[in-house]
Amino acid sequence: MKHRYLPLTESDKNAMLESIGVSTIDELFSDIPEKVRFAGEYKIKPAKPETALMKELAQMAAKNADLKMNSSFIGAGVYDHYIPVIVDHVLSRSEFYTAYTPYQPEISQGELQAIFEFQTMICELTGMEVANSSMYDGGTALAEAAMLSAGHTRRKKILISSAVHPEYKDVVRSYAKGQYIDVVEVPHKDGVTDLEALKEQTNDEVAAVIVQYPNFFGRIESMKEIEEIAHENKSLFVVSSNPLALGALTPPGKFGADIVAGDAQPFGIPTAFGGPHCGYFAVSGKLMRKVPGRLVGQTKDDQGRRGFVLTLQAREQHIRRDKATSNICSNQALNALAASVAMTALGKKGVREMAVANIQKAHYAKKAFKENGFDIAFEGPSFNEFVVKLNKPVKEVNQKLLEKGIIGGYDLGRDDSALVNHMLVAVTELRTKEEIDTFVKEMGDINA
Repeated sequence: MKHRYLPLTESDKNAMLESIGVSTIDELFSDIPEKVRFAGEYKIKPAKPETALMKELAQMAAKNADLKMNSSFIGAGVYDHYIPVIVDHVLSRSEFYTAYTPYQPEISQGELQAIFEFQTMICELTGMEVANSSMYDGGTALAEAAMLSAGHTRRKKILISSAVHPEYKDVVRSYAKGQYIDVVEVPHKDGVTDLEALKEQTNDEVAAVIVQYPNFFGRIESMKEIEEIAHENKSLFVVSSNPLALGALTPPGKFGADIVAGDAQPFGIPTAFGGPHCGYFAVSGKLMRKVPGRLVGQTKDDQGRRGFVLTLQAREQHIRRDKATSNICSNQALNALAASVAMTALGKKGVREMAVANIQKAHYAKKAFKENGFDIAFEGPSFNEFVVKLNKPVKEVNQKLLEKGIIGGYDLGRDDSALVNHMLVAVTELRTKEEIDTFVKEMGDINA
């Protein structure tokens, strides 16, 4: 049998104690007063043999509603997309999945090149000039964008659309609190940012205007108009964007965005209970030296051969604390590699085809809902998500759908009392016509 874990033997333990210079475990912890030491037994199950434990854990895992046995229509930032088989194959190579920060370029060329390619593809998708080596997730990437904006403009106010992902808004507020930055929410109108309200709130105290593209409701924002409002007062224009959508939509860089951030999860990263993910962060050239995290650059050695190195690292570990732009400490190298492999396997044509398939299938589902008597909230151009009004609580509907092998959409009432009984439905390229038709039919029966 292949053992994944071999416990210490008594002789191993005694050898270590002897090396330390004590005779017992109790003697090792003698500096801790006896009255504060735990003297009882932990309330945990007795240990089981490995085979019995594996069986028990497998039975517990089988209770999860996985995407192999259920058709999923939930999105809200985490999506069920096609992952090329080669992604797991590359990630499973030990030189990648055991790699740490590539500080030594002479032994880290593969890792560094993978990150460089990730940066390059993110720039191509977003239409921006510079991208970093990745961040924790889309929420932290957006918060870093907000902090960069405040630092660059020396202003203390951020305007963020209410149509931005609610969890992303919370992360921005958390970051802003420590920097004494005021975060003001701009209301949405018909599912997109209210431009009149945005104009009224934008002034020379605003560091950045933040919108999502496509936004949390799946709608496409009026990017040109928002850019003009933001830049009229010399505020930065910050966009949180689904990178897959940019395979079909005009990239934010073409609209004059200063910072584009988001989550690379749609490319090669499984849903995995909501994480871990991989944030991306791209900027215009003027902001290059203020990018958080690290950048990988391409160079040549003394023999003229192409090589890769860490170039800009504007964080506290590397430069003076007062000059640091961020204290972000790492990147998601393995997940960034997954995204890079997925994008490479798909190619430019494949990414566009995948994005278009999302639009077409979501449009088909939206039309089917209308034909079956459902009201669609926030009508207008959208990507792969839309909002359906229900007659019953979304939680109740989802529970009944799950009994039919369907994972329903996101309950918008969790975040906004005005959207109680509203379901955010996501339709990706993996959903078949039969699955969509069944979903609409079951929804109709339950909602009647």
